[in-house]
Amino acid sequence: MRFTCEKSTLVQGLNIASRTVAQKSSLSVIEGVLCRAGADVSLTGYNMETAITYSVEAEVTESGTCILPAKLFGDIIRRLPEGPVTVFVDDNFKVSIRAGYASFTISAESAEDYPELPDVGSGRGVSMPQMQLKELISGTIFAVSENQGRPIHTGVKFEVENDSISAIAVDGFRLARRTFHPETPTNRELSFVVPAAGLKEVEKILTDSEEDAVFTLGSKHILFEIGAATLICRLLEGDFLDWRKVVPTNCPVKLVANVGDLASSIERVGLIVSEKYKSPVRCVFGDQVLQLRTNTTIGAAEDRCTIAGDGKELEIGFNVRYLADALRVIPSEEVVLELTNGLSPIVLTPAEEKYDYSYMVLPVRIKNG
Repeated sequence: MRFTCEKSTLVQGLNIASRTVAQKSSLSVIEGVLCRAGADVSLTGYNMETAITYSVEAEVTESGTCILPAKLFGDIIRRLPEGPVTVFVDDNFKVSIRAGYASFTISAESAEDYPELPDVGSGRGVSMPQMQLKELISGTIFAVSENQGRPIHTGVKFEVENDSISAIAVDGFRLARRTFHPETPTNRELSFVVPAAGLKEVEKILTDSEEDAVFTLGSKHILFEIGAATLICRLLEGDFLDWRKVVPTNCPVKLVANVGDLASSIERVGLIVSEKYKSPVRCVFGDQVLQLRTNTTIGAAEDRCTIAGDGKELEIGFNVRYLADALRVIPSEEVVLELTNGLSPIVLTPAEEKYDYSYMVLPVRIKNG
């Protein structure tokens, strides 16, 4: 195998493909990067759960396949001088790397025992702008459960309908939903749950561009195609929470707040709350004002935030981090706070029709006084 390509292109490919290289495995070949040279050069990392393949533009003079040591090969390429890099692998899997005056010789392995990547079939993919898919993921993945007792909730559920693509995450204490409405109907109805680990890698690959990303659903896996990169990961199986039945609708109290102002107030009172010193933030929704205060063994904090509407002095306690997490990803300048009573969840919904999201946070019981 022999190919020549630009260092910057090779570094980018290695950075992306190496993210899913297995760290420690009884199958040693998946601890390396699978390199295939043909029409171009493809680099693959696969940890038996998620695989990333990145295609690198290169001048291939001899085709071939081998397993390159992920860390060592990556470290060498990153430290080479800028410009073209030539990689040659002989029949004994000795690798020669040259760039400028620098040269290295290392050992590779045969790719004969490298496992086949999952096949998602030839189904019709769903396209959407990379920026929008990235927003669906970043706007929900923080609410994924870490409880392995309910594996289905350790992923994000995607619901594809003719006029919408939604992502939903729940962890037993909160719910996050973001919805994108494509200009062209999808002509599809799909429902599947993608593990958070795989989605985090998808999020890193996505850009803020309007270029399309495509995902194709298989029987047990899903394939994401993003520019020169493809990612395949196993789907989660099980019964996901029927989120439409748990999110309150027609809440009697609806208030409007500036997202930035509310987030700042919550983050200020949350400064004295930590994993060690836990305490709910006590929220009193008054007429045109929200009062927030909390007490822990290290001190007390109080603040207030202007709101539009009268909350009738409704008092509710919340986990300060859950509220802050939701506000951090809300894309609109204003948010509607929907409330029912002191023991019901708060639901955050958009004040403008051009947005479509909902964030629900369950209350925390607070002591009187």
